Amino acid sequence: MTPETTRLLERMLEGESLSLSRVISLVENESSQVPEIMKRIAPRLGKAHCIGVTGPSGAGKSTLVDRLTILMRRQRLKVGIIAVDPTSPFTGGAVLGDRIRMQQHYLDSGVFIRSMATRGSMGGLPQTAGAVIKLLDAAGNDVILVETVGVGQGEVDIMEKTDTVLVTLCPESGDAIQTMKAGLLEIADIFVVNKADHPGADSFVRDIQAMLHLREPSWWDIPVVVTEAINDVGIEELHEQIQLHRQALCETHQLSQRRQLQRKSDFMKTIEQKLTHRLIKAIEQDGHLSSYVERVEKGELDPYSAADEILRSGKLLADWLRR
Repeated sequence: MTPETTRLLERMLEGESLSLSRVISLVENESSQVPEIMKRIAPRLGKAHCIGVTGPSGAGKSTLVDRLTILMRRQRLKVGIIAVDPTSPFTGGAVLGDRIRMQQHYLDSGVFIRSMATRGSMGGLPQTAGAVIKLLDAAGNDVILVETVGVGQGEVDIMEKTDTVLVTLCPESGDAIQTMKAGLLEIADIFVVNKADHPGADSFVRDIQAMLHLREPSWWDIPVVVTEAINDVGIEELHEQIQLHRQALCETHQLSQRRQLQRKSDFMKTIEQKLTHRLIKAIEQDGHLSSYVERVEKGELDPYSAADEILRSGKLLADWLRR
């Protein structure tokens, strides 16, 4: 690690926001220094309560995060926020709208906000989100709020990165069957029915509660909290449920189990990412391996057979993967 990065990291661990931003940029840009950075912050991890806020677009996730942040700051908690916005599949750019929606917090030294683009990731979070969460934890934040992109039916990554998952819905998002279909029942620790002043909210809440009664009993009974985030209604009740979930996690030792699974998932995904990157590079740069791409493009060989032949290429492929 370069002396400059070492100094940045030291200032970040002392709580300097600018240095934290610059270290996050190194992680997002996949700097070769990232492994050493993550190694050095490892002893400082595990203190923050990480809360994921997910659900379909338009459910009011950003407003909910904004109101929770206000409440937490009143309690003198230091808050880190990761707000994810979708990347355009055509231009590769992203409209980082949360910079606008949460601008009141930018002058608060106790709040750190990082907008991130998905960069093609399909699970609601960019691939580097896990590392950024760790940086926010090491930097001394008491609470980390992670707002996903809002794609609706594929945001399971949030479950593998956070301690408490809030699934935010609104009456317009559809019936309870659609909620179950989206897989949100499996990842929710707390259901939030936002925009509760809209028509159909009461029946929507009852449908979700009825669906939850069909679940097998477990260590935590998933609550349904009704809010009107724009009017600051129900936020204190939601925060109370978040605290109760944190308490239950600790008392039942679920927190340590979740974090063990998170570390395992981080390891497996890191291996997968590095192997994929090296394999693609090998195929692009080696004439013999790249010939498979041409044959697949021409229809001379099907993709499955081509993949099998490449993986059986033996020493040539192994040499590339070791580079």
